Amino acid sequence: MLTKFETKSNRVKGLSFHSRRPWILASLHSGVIQLWDYRMGTLIDRFDEHEGPVRGVHFHNSQPLFVSGGDDYKIKVWNYKLRRCLFTLLGHLDYIRTVQFHQEYPWIVSASDDQTIRIWNWQSRTCISVLTGHNHYVMCASFHVKEDYVVSASLDQTVRVWDIGALRKKTVAPAEDILRLSQMNTDLFGGGDAVVKYVLEGHDRGVNWAAFHPTLPLIVSGADDRQVKLWRMNDTKAWEVDTLRGHINNVSCVMFHARQDIIVSNSEDKSIRVWDMSKRTGVQTFRREHDRFWILAAHPEMNLLAAGHDSGMIVFKLERERPAHTVYGGVLYYVKERHIRGYDLASARETAVISMRRANSTGMNQSPRSMSYNPAENAVLISSDVDGGSYELYMIPKDSGGRDSQEPKRGIGASAVFVARNRFAVLDRVGNQIVLKNLKNEVTKKCPLPIISIDALFYAGTGNLLCRAEDRLIIFDVQQRSILSEIQTPFVKYVVWSSDMENVALLSKHALIIASKKLEHRCTLHETIRIKSGAWDETNLGVFVYATLNHIKYCLPNGDSGIIKTLDVPIYIIKVLGGVLYCLDRDGKIRTLQIDSSEYVFKLALIRRKFDEVIQMIKSSQLCGQAIIAYLQQKGYPEIALHFVKDERTRFNLAIESGNIAIAVASAKEIDEKDHWYRLGVEALRQGNHEIVEYSYQKTKNFERLSFLYLITGNLEKLRMMMKIAEMRNDIMGRYHNGLYLGDVQERVKILEESGQLALAYATAATHGLKETASRLAEELGDKAPSLPDKGELMLPPVPVVRDGNWPLLLVTKGLFDGSFGDTGAVGMEEDEVDAEPWGEDVEIGEEIQVGDEAPVEAEAKGGDEEDGGWEMEELELPVDLSATEAVSSTACTFVTPSLGVPLSQKWTNVSSLAGEHVAAGAFDTAMRLLNRQLGIKNFEPLKPLFEDLHMASHVFLPSFTSVPVIPLALEKSGEFSGSNARRSPALIYQLSSLEDKLKVAYKATTEGRFMEALRLFLSLLQTIPLLVVDSRKEVDEVKELVSICKEYVLALKIELKRKETKDDLVRQQELAAYFTHCNLQNVHVKLSLQSAMGLCFKGKNFNTAAMFARRLLELNPPQQAAAKARQVLAACEKNARDEVELNYDPRNPFTVCGATFTPIYKGSKDVSCPYCSARFVPDFAGNICNICELSVIGADASGLLCSMTQVR
Repeated sequence: MLTKFETKSNRVKGLSFHSRRPWILASLHSGVIQLWDYRMGTLIDRFDEHEGPVRGVHFHNSQPLFVSGGDDYKIKVWNYKLRRCLFTLLGHLDYIRTVQFHQEYPWIVSASDDQTIRIWNWQSRTCISVLTGHNHYVMCASFHVKEDYVVSASLDQTVRVWDIGALRKKTVAPAEDILRLSQMNTDLFGGGDAVVKYVLEGHDRGVNWAAFHPTLPLIVSGADDRQVKLWRMNDTKAWEVDTLRGHINNVSCVMFHARQDIIVSNSEDKSIRVWDMSKRTGVQTFRREHDRFWILAAHPEMNLLAAGHDSGMIVFKLERERPAHTVYGGVLYYVKERHIRGYDLASARETAVISMRRANSTGMNQSPRSMSYNPAENAVLISSDVDGGSYELYMIPKDSGGRDSQEPKRGIGASAVFVARNRFAVLDRVGNQIVLKNLKNEVTKKCPLPIISIDALFYAGTGNLLCRAEDRLIIFDVQQRSILSEIQTPFVKYVVWSSDMENVALLSKHALIIASKKLEHRCTLHETIRIKSGAWDETNLGVFVYATLNHIKYCLPNGDSGIIKTLDVPIYIIKVLGGVLYCLDRDGKIRTLQIDSSEYVFKLALIRRKFDEVIQMIKSSQLCGQAIIAYLQQKGYPEIALHFVKDERTRFNLAIESGNIAIAVASAKEIDEKDHWYRLGVEALRQGNHEIVEYSYQKTKNFERLSFLYLITGNLEKLRMMMKIAEMRNDIMGRYHNGLYLGDVQERVKILEESGQLALAYATAATHGLKETASRLAEELGDKAPSLPDKGELMLPPVPVVRDGNWPLLLVTKGLFDGSFGDTGAVGMEEDEVDAEPWGEDVEIGEEIQVGDEAPVEAEAKGGDEEDGGWEMEELELPVDLSATEAVSSTACTFVTPSLGVPLSQKWTNVSSLAGEHVAAGAFDTAMRLLNRQLGIKNFEPLKPLFEDLHMASHVFLPSFTSVPVIPLALEKSGEFSGSNARRSPALIYQLSSLEDKLKVAYKATTEGRFMEALRLFLSLLQTIPLLVVDSRKEVDEVKELVSICKEYVLALKIELKRKETKDDLVRQQELAAYFTHCNLQNVHVKLSLQSAMGLCFKGKNFNTAAMFARRLLELNPPQQAAAKARQVLAACEKNARDEVELNYDPRNPFTVCGATFTPIYKGSKDVSCPYCSARFVPDFAGNICNICELSVIGADASGLLCSMTQVR
């Protein structure tokens, strides 16, 4: 069995695959219907309107509908697009076991414990026929795929086949039956539309399931007599063909496989069995340790099965569908239909090279697993799982035409691969050695395994082997018997070497690792769905093209990746040559796909700095879109991205980032928004281009910044104009600042006097030697005149460093891409639109300013003339004196300012969805948003000290000179990346190993009865886990298990502490002690809780309950003293078997304990849960903060714990 997807949930009673989408419906014993995407492994939706278990569910084959039936006697038809129930069909009088849509007609068939089968028209929403005849519960009913039959199974030990031909005729031609309509309406059970054709008797006990074969006249059934029976029928009779025995408990479900001659059954004996239909024998058995199986479902199109059990479901395949294949020199060799075939990729000609004789073998998954080709000797080595691992060596003859059926040379070995022209290596797991053999299958040499855990061999060049151990790959030299190099990897399934043997791609289930021939790590890509295959592009060396379940993607040498094409069905890539991709599908057919390689060819040229190719591609190709622009921006080429963009806002952002002021000005004029002018001013100021700064400040009417700009550039004439404008605007503070900048003391005294600040006016006049004004003000002030210091310092403006023109800029050579695309700076800017001469000379500040609704205030202009316009900048022409600043023509030199680097902490957050890494980078706000989205966390107060500790610990702080601030340096994990573009992650103080140590301390505190301290420790663990980051899927599972453990202990300890508080209420004490025993704790703590509960109930004279606790304690094999005491209590209780008071406690009815009220929530009762710790609560507490983890909102929607990049793409 190849498990493709697995869920953990309540018992699954019904399953149904969608015919086209990768979806499966699972109906649960809890009343919930789940809709899963089994390809992505995500829960899409849940539907919970049924009351009680839902036993049957089925997708419609063409409409966006599904039907469900449950123990509430209701059949519900749902629209999954609208995410709601459309209507409910009522009529059954007992539990509904199965429901199914008809393939063609608008019918639903349902089977019920009311001993009837009903057929409904879901369009008219009426029952059109009732099939009666069974005299016990009807366990299942289903339509035949093509014929007008229904098969049903019942606990009355029979299988019945019903003919519904009359019902079909009435549906197709209702006019013929108009006369029968009134008669039918008088008949309670719908007349003779459906009649029993056969009654199949042979089972000794109730029959749980019966199913038709999709094409042959066969029926299979499974019953409580533990037998699977095969029946055949013809037009006149039906009879038993054979009985399949092997199950050791009730057979729950049985079905024919759609593509193979096998029967699949499952049972309450916790097994799934596969039977050979022709030999009538068991082929394979799959067992679960603790879960009984209840239901099976088959995909209508694909080779997929699903099985529901006590704690969830599994989606699986019975055997591998990937054809074994290898490519050499343009010829594909592959196995299909017991032939080794050759396919010339150039001429598209296929030949059957040799016929394979397979030894007699039983069991599934016996097809060839891998193939190795030896071009020197024209030999093929095929490995399979037959006999626990074996190989076959075929010598391919010339011009055989597939007629040759030679007997191959066989041997036992877990893996076999050629290592030289006349040698191949076999992995002998029994002897823990690598055996070298010649082409006569004779042993020539043996080498002990370099690592005992090696389980597979791959080719690694002549004389070398690539050996797979648990978590690594090593290159092993079989001659020197030495390890040449090794690399740490997830479990690698496939290895693909480049044509020059310089690079190797290692494919695991969810990761792709690119390495050199010496296994030096280049990059790693993680995928959320399974990686199926891949090949190196032979035209563009260094590009690896690979396929997932639903995409063809590429990976560049620096780790960048992208999507080339979306797939409907999985394929196996065998060769990529430029824009042509050769692949095999699951049916063993060779397909040729045309792919667009321009995106990755462009990126490859950019990475390798082949800028002439980049320029050529930009000019000739249709490369465009947000992805390319974002990529160029990310890689530090915003000036190239500019040439892809027509949108002015995007052009403006890219021009600012690349320092291209000319294009930024043109875009800002088109956009004409205050925010863009402000950003342009900031960038121009950074470059020292104060003429553009002035223009930006004028456009935004930023008078204060404009005044300061005129001060530092020494333009006193315009500064005086700014003072006049401030006076017109009645801006007293602006006037004073401009007077201060100009050093105009008289103006400042005048402003202070006008604004009533006589004391300040006097101080200013006296300090600066204006004696007459000071005397006049002193008289007005009288006794209030302030006393002045003896040594006053005059406030005079600084002398400007540069008075004319822009600040000097660094003169650099023209950029490679400037002028390459036929543009000369600003888009659409004409030569006569700009005049360079007037800039800085004749830029006039207008003399008319409109202030609010007031009339225009006139001011005397520089030359005494009056003009219109004021601060309306439309009349100002933008001078672009770019002969000294920007590259306007392709012949001018360019001033390029170096762009700022990206801080390391920002790189962490750019590529990570892990809250812990965002906290380490100091991005607390994004970390809080992530935690809220993933875990529903709303109360961040307990996390505040953890945030601070994690951030501080991920940085070091280096003191420098006294005048220089402390330099922070981010700390990264060592040895994790190679190259500048690999994923970087911070070094974190919270490690899984340290939390496991803390867990042991918490266990010890619990054992010693220090409950307050233990509660503090478990709560601390629970609140630290959201910030944890781990590396592997295995560790992710351990983290989730740790959350579950901590939740159980926090709940148990809070129950125990609550019990100790309620000293006066003996009944409540007994209840809480009883609940404590049902928490999922370590055995030692369960024993202690049972002793406590037993003692309390015995003292409270609840002898029956105390006896129950004593029995549970004895089952756990307690210490001798505790066991003796339990036996004494049990003996005393059995003599007086009664309970003094009734407790709110029913041990026979499964329950969970509410984390807030500490009362039981019995099975079937409604509840809500915490999205983080999964603690359960009564519905009244929805929306409150969880009492267990003290972080999340109860009942909130959340995507789930994310603590590793292996969980995301």
